[in-house]
Formats: sequence, C-alpha cells, structure tokens
Amino acid sequence: MKILTFLTLLIAVGCIFATGCVAQPKKDTGNTTVSPTNTFTPFVNNTTIPVKNTTFNATNATNVTPKLKGPLRISVGSYSTDDPLPVLIDNKSVGGVKAGFPLDLMVDEGIHTVAVCVGVICPEKNATVVFAKSSFLDFEEALRAKAEFSKPTVRILRSFKNGNGVGVEVEFINPTQKDLTMSAEVSVGYTYIDSRTNIRLGDSVRAKASDYVQASQRVTQTVELYFADGSAYSYDEPAISQIAYQ
Repeated sequence: MKILTFLTLLIAVGCIFATGCVAQPKKDTGNTTVSPTNTFTPFVNNTTIPVKNTTFNATNATNVTPKLKGPLRISVGSYSTDDPLPVLIDNKSVGGVKAGFPLDLMVDEGIHTVAVCVGVICPEKNATVVFAKSSFLDFEEALRAKAEFSKPTVRILRSFKNGNGVGVEVEFINPTQKDLTMSAEVSVGYTYIDSRTNIRLGDSVRAKASDYVQASQRVTQTVELYFADGSAYSYDEPAISQIAYQ
C-alpha cells in the first residue's frame, strides 16, 4: 500500500516537471530585430480645389492683324471762330479745327461718322476711309446752315417808327454750352424840325439792352428809342455796339 502511494506521487511529480518543460519555450538570446506594428492611418484630403480656367488661345494672340488706316482731312472753310471747334469721329473726340487750320488724321479703314460742334450743335457727315487714299470733308456749309453764329452775338432783326421814336427788335444769340448774361448798346441817328425854331436839327439816341440767355438759345427783346420834341422825323438804320457777355 505504501509502495503504491509512493509510486503515485512519483508519477505526479514527473508529470508536473514534464509539463513545465513543454510549456516554457527556450529563450532566444540572439539579436533578432522585431518590427513595430504600424497603427497610424494616413490622412487623405478629399477637398476639391477649384482651378481657374486659364486656357490661352495662342492662335488669337498671335494672329491679330492690325487694321489698315487711311488719311482724312477735316476743314470748316472760312467759317470764323475764336477757338478751334471740337471734332468727333464715331462720337469720340479727335481734336479741333478752325478756319485756315484743317485737321489731318489717320483713321481706320471703313465708314465713319464725323461731326464738328459749335456749342451743342454738331452737324454730321459720313466719311469712307480707304488705305493709302486721301479723304476730305468740309463743314462750312453745314455749319452756316445749322450754327449760323459760332460765338455769342447780338443783332438787330428789324426796326419800326413808334410815335416820336423808334422801336428796335434785338436778338441775343448764345451758341455756347453755358448760360450767359448778354448786353449791347443800341443807337440810332435822326433829324427833325425843332418845334420852337422850325429848324431841322440832327441828333442821336442810344439805350442799353441786356438779357439772360441759356446755352444754345436765342432771346428777342424790343428796345424803345425816343426822339427829341419836334416833327418831320427822319432816322438812320439803328446800330449795335459794345456787345458784352459773361
């Protein structure tokens, strides 16, 4: 019995030692390199960045042919002005012109609208410009027809006998682009028989006329000039002098 118990213990201890030998692996004393596990996930940017369309048309950039030009002369004949009159081609200012000083230009080929302005009055003409061929436009007649006066003017339209005196119808003309106050002196010479002496005498009478005239407008005013007491009046044509404006 004792022998059996002893054998049983011996077998159990043997099994324990055997199990320990199997479960514990032999320790590796070598220089084995162990690679670490990569646990980082790269960030992927899925944002779409708009890109401006910068397509360059090389054909259009390199094959542009400059327009041919032709000579064009613009004049106003003998239409008199103090300052050069503005010249427009296709509604664009290109310079000035006055009597005796035509404007010479080189203009793109084709049909163009040309205007010469007096204040806000701008007669127009068409010009056909051809390469290496001279073109000429004269605006004298058009300006005289549409803009009779190039600067502020006062003139007498008519006169008439009015009792012991004369009435003078005066016109103030403002062709400029700004409003003006205009004035002038109106005078007339006359003869008459003096009622006291019955002798024919000579004399003159004058009066100042003035008016406010808006840009590119005309104003008419009647000025009364009165004679000395007498009879048998005879008078000259009234005259304008000392024209002023501001």
